[in-house]
Amino acid sequence: MFGNLFEEEEDEGGSSSTHLPPKGGDEPPPARGRSDLCGIKNQGGTCYLNSLLQTLLFTPEFREELFSLGPDELGCLEDKEKPGAKVRLIPLELQRLFARLLLVDQQSASTANLTDSFGWNSSEGTNQHDVQELNRILFSALEHSLVGTSGSTFIHRLYHGTIVNSIVCKECGNVSQRQEDFLDLTACVCGVLSLEEALWNMFVEEELFEGNNLYCCAQCDRLVTAAKSAKLQKLPPFLTMSLLRFSFDFAKCERYKETGRYSFPLTFNLRPFCEQTNGDDSDYTYDLFSVIIHKGGCYGGHYHVYIRDIDQLGRWEPPEEDCKPKTQRKVKEEVKEAFEPKLQEDDPLSVLTTIIAQEPSKTVLVDQLGQKLMNMIGSSWSKKFRKPYGPIGKFLQSHNDVFMLVSNATRVALKTNLPSPVTEPPVPTELTTNSDPSTASDPGAAEQQQGSDQKPEPEPEQGSHWFDLNDSAVTSIRESDIEKQFQGKESAYMLFYRKTQLQRPSEALNNPQYKVPFHLVQKAQEENIKVQEMRQKFEATNNTVELRLHLAPCYRLDNGALQPADKEPNEGTTLSFDRRQTVGVLRLTIYQMQELWEGDMALTVAKSLPAGLHLYNTLTDDNVSLYSAGIYTNSDLFVWNGREVCGAAILTGAEWEPVLLTVVRPFLDEDVEQEARNGVEYKESGGGFENGGPGLKREARGFAGGVTLGEVKEALGEPKESLLCQEHKGGKIGEQGAGEGGGASGWRVFPPDDMQRTLKELSLKDGDALLVLEPQSFDSSVFSLNGDVVTVTTPSDCRWLQVEFQPHGGGGGEGEVEERRKIKVPATGNMLLGEVKQRAMEELQQKAPGANYCLRQVDCTGKLLPPVCEELSVRDAGVRLMTTLTLCLGNAPKASQLFLHFSVGAAPSTGMEMDIIVEETSTVKECLKSMLDAVGLDGTCWHLRRLDWCEEVGEPLMEEDASLSELKISSGDSLVVTEGQLPPKGFLNLSMWLYLDPQNAETDFKHTDTVKTAGETQSPSAPLCGGSTVELRSVGQVEISDEVTLEDLKTQVLTLPALQNMFVPTTAFMRVWQLEGGRLARILRGQQLTLRKLKLSSGTDLCVQQLLKEEDLGPKEVLLTVKMGVPGERSFYTPEELLWDASRDSSPRSLRTCLAAHYGLSPDSLLLAKHQPDKHIWEEISNWNQQVSKKKKKKRTESLLGAPFHLKDGDTIGIKNLLIDNNRDFVTLEDKQGQQRLREQAEQRRKGEKAAGSDVTAPQKNAGQTKSRKPEVALSINVGEFR
Repeated sequence: MFGNLFEEEEDEGGSSSTHLPPKGGDEPPPARGRSDLCGIKNQGGTCYLNSLLQTLLFTPEFREELFSLGPDELGCLEDKEKPGAKVRLIPLELQRLFARLLLVDQQSASTANLTDSFGWNSSEGTNQHDVQELNRILFSALEHSLVGTSGSTFIHRLYHGTIVNSIVCKECGNVSQRQEDFLDLTACVCGVLSLEEALWNMFVEEELFEGNNLYCCAQCDRLVTAAKSAKLQKLPPFLTMSLLRFSFDFAKCERYKETGRYSFPLTFNLRPFCEQTNGDDSDYTYDLFSVIIHKGGCYGGHYHVYIRDIDQLGRWEPPEEDCKPKTQRKVKEEVKEAFEPKLQEDDPLSVLTTIIAQEPSKTVLVDQLGQKLMNMIGSSWSKKFRKPYGPIGKFLQSHNDVFMLVSNATRVALKTNLPSPVTEPPVPTELTTNSDPSTASDPGAAEQQQGSDQKPEPEPEQGSHWFDLNDSAVTSIRESDIEKQFQGKESAYMLFYRKTQLQRPSEALNNPQYKVPFHLVQKAQEENIKVQEMRQKFEATNNTVELRLHLAPCYRLDNGALQPADKEPNEGTTLSFDRRQTVGVLRLTIYQMQELWEGDMALTVAKSLPAGLHLYNTLTDDNVSLYSAGIYTNSDLFVWNGREVCGAAILTGAEWEPVLLTVVRPFLDEDVEQEARNGVEYKESGGGFENGGPGLKREARGFAGGVTLGEVKEALGEPKESLLCQEHKGGKIGEQGAGEGGGASGWRVFPPDDMQRTLKELSLKDGDALLVLEPQSFDSSVFSLNGDVVTVTTPSDCRWLQVEFQPHGGGGGEGEVEERRKIKVPATGNMLLGEVKQRAMEELQQKAPGANYCLRQVDCTGKLLPPVCEELSVRDAGVRLMTTLTLCLGNAPKASQLFLHFSVGAAPSTGMEMDIIVEETSTVKECLKSMLDAVGLDGTCWHLRRLDWCEEVGEPLMEEDASLSELKISSGDSLVVTEGQLPPKGFLNLSMWLYLDPQNAETDFKHTDTVKTAGETQSPSAPLCGGSTVELRSVGQVEISDEVTLEDLKTQVLTLPALQNMFVPTTAFMRVWQLEGGRLARILRGQQLTLRKLKLSSGTDLCVQQLLKEEDLGPKEVLLTVKMGVPGERSFYTPEELLWDASRDSSPRSLRTCLAAHYGLSPDSLLLAKHQPDKHIWEEISNWNQQVSKKKKKKRTESLLGAPFHLKDGDTIGIKNLLIDNNRDFVTLEDKQGQQRLREQAEQRRKGEKAAGSDVTAPQKNAGQTKSRKPEVALSINVGEFR
């Protein structure tokens, strides 16, 4: 249920093929464990199904009734595809699954075929449902599947019971009774301490009808006092109890799980709860045989089941923590304290070794290792060790001298177990199968010495063995463990009892084939043979490894690593070998292959590195198997004498791994000819030479990782005064690599202290460059030393900039494209950009009198960037050589100035923004004045605003006396000059509008002020969210603090001159709307909420509406515009306002009930639809009557406030009365006209796009389309028709 806890670490770390065994085809299913019982695979969320299926399997009577149905009644699965064939899939697949669970030797069985017969798709296997609901649905599906067969009533025979409900009149004594059938009983958990108490409340306590709650007696023909009670009338052979652990908190409006203590008996008598009590005790006594347990909360979790093995099909063993006597455990703890070192929590090797050593089997599942580590040190591997040591899987592989992976790399063990005088229990089967035979434990060792004063704990009686079946895992538990499930987040959820008088025949005990049909037994035997053959084939394939042997005579030591002697790639000799064989056998085999070998032979694990072949650990123990020695397929083994190769001593181990470095030396003019004579190839950092210019010579050299930097200098034959430099990869120098930032690269000189450090300590790795410079190298212009940084200038052929002339500053039409010209200007990183511009103008012959030009870069979209400062060099300005600059009309800023874009009144559109150059020390006020002077505006009622990230007008620059640099305004930023005084800090400027009633607009307000229509400002009238036409009139602006309440805002709005004629008793007679895009978007609620909490910002448009009565809307009260359809016509009556309270229930049924009460109609006769004014369509609101699981949130799923309807204030709801109007179409003539306009506009856009040759507006076509979510599908099982 919870997935693989180490999935992330395995993915990131990766598994090396040299440490993990290969997969020999499809891996066969593992064999059964010690319990000899089969689990069920989890499909991702089917733990609830697995727990119920195991319970039914271990109900022998259910299993035998199912097996008694033959192919003549159920059909054959092979015929299910034949037309007209009668195949009852569900019982057939259930039979096959039960047969596999009983007879096939595999750790777990799959339910894929069974769930396919249910009609479930692939996603249903990952959705978790309620097991109580599944129990009822599965029984119902079986009953329907078995109609017309001899097994059609077996569910009824095993699980059916009846309850009789009685009401006794206290006046005349008349008894009214009603029978009720049940297949399972639900027991209350909330406020109850035990199952017996819950049954007592259900079947013993009486409910009195008195006071205001009287009973109408049929005999007395009046309301009387009465008593109601219930009794069990018929008891089934099997009693299923469903515990109601999930409740609803009406105060918090959320579900929760009851986790308090709730006890239940292992055996109990139902006589006190039955109607007839004259039978024997055995008729009323039940024994517990299954407990389904739920772990988690009310919205998710995991199911597993405790089951009593009635037929003794499994092999019960005492749990590991109980299998040793107390004396033996005490001795073992003393031995551990004496022999085991103290745990070092900061050392992962110590922690993991301790965890594995403390396990009784001396092995740990790799998937559980991280959890055990967290339990021991209180922190996870990812938090404590991942950063310095990498993923846990990679750490285990890198320490293969300590750890070994066994059981197909699913378990980890120690190569050398800690000494212990107390013999351990036998190693699990999966360990001894693949590990070295010499390391297997003695099977009888666990029975050695027990204390003379200590008696072993007695095993349970026969027939009372309990197992925990948790998906694929099956473990033994004690009967006392059931009491642990009385309470907590992991607690009992369903109880299954069987009558004590049900006895099993002796031939059924320890006989899984009992009553299993012969054809299913035969299929299981064939499957066992097939699985066994797969295991043998897989074992043989996986134990054969391919080894690459490298012989010492074929290699020489060069550059700190072993290189082929003939300078050709040497793949080595390939040898196929059984990894279960020992190292000694492998050595003997190689001796026989190499008849001419003389002297000792050492086998050393090797690895091919970029520098060459390197040796690691030597295999010295001839009695160890290759598997235990960590040898897997594609491993490299070096065959030598263990001392030297061709007279050279070999350094082995990870600390001496060779590093392949790139040695870089100066390559000056006078060296070219001499080096050419010697046949030395050279490379330059940036291309070929121009005019015989200088460059850099690169050479790959390998060095042992354990040598010091000083020894490297000696090996290179360099004098002591030479400098060694490392390529600088950080800071500003790193940003000016070769070919970038002015054509220079930076190198850092190693300090003298680094000469004594090794290459490993300096973190040098393969491919790193090492620059070697002699003091005279700085006489050349190529190299310059500044502190500890050496700058290397790139070759001269890279020293150019391309300048493109645009006479009109970019953009333009076709004529301007013809005027563009491009030229290359020779440049270096130190050349001033002013000089680059001067050379470009001379070559382009642009010397118009009075015209100023500047150089500008272009981004990847073709947009011109701010002009570069001509006082800076190419390198300092961040301009890369071999790039293009644009020569445009305009002034270039100085180093102390900023180049800004600005516009007046609104966000700048393409080509409409203006530019200005100001000093970066200028204040906001000075910058504003410069912009106003540039556009010829005056006055003080202006302020500046930034553009936000979506290129819209953002927050104002509040600090007018702050400099632009202090506000972090840089070149290229855009500002907007906005009309209006700058509001004080914490104050909002709100534009106010008045909601005009169409009937009173002409009489009440005969003004010429700005009037616009809600929704579309350009049309004479527009609907309000699809409703009636509403006009808005501007009444001015309000400057107010964002800390005042909504009530204060209403009060201040009433003081506006335009609203002097508006008379309201209190502010509760006013409604405030927020406008978005000219539409009424939402009503502001909460008289005492501040404007900040209402999330109002400066510049927001608000609309006030006068009401005829007080209004104080709650957070989930929605104001809707409702329209009743005119019968037989495509129109509606006059719209009305309706206040719908969706706080308790926001489902379609709640809205339908509210509308029915408003119009005085029946809810079932109403058809509802929501209007979408932007598309001129109506979306019908259905009931969503699908069955919804108990485990799912019904209210959230059916809420009209969420997807797909998202009902909000002002939405229009259309209503049809189906009793008098058969037309279910809500579309009116106005909607038809609107749809036609939309189609015409879309057609015009398409034509415009086609003419322009672009699809800029294409994303807008789907902008309004939202993907609706499908309602949740309830748990269901599909059954074919067989009547």
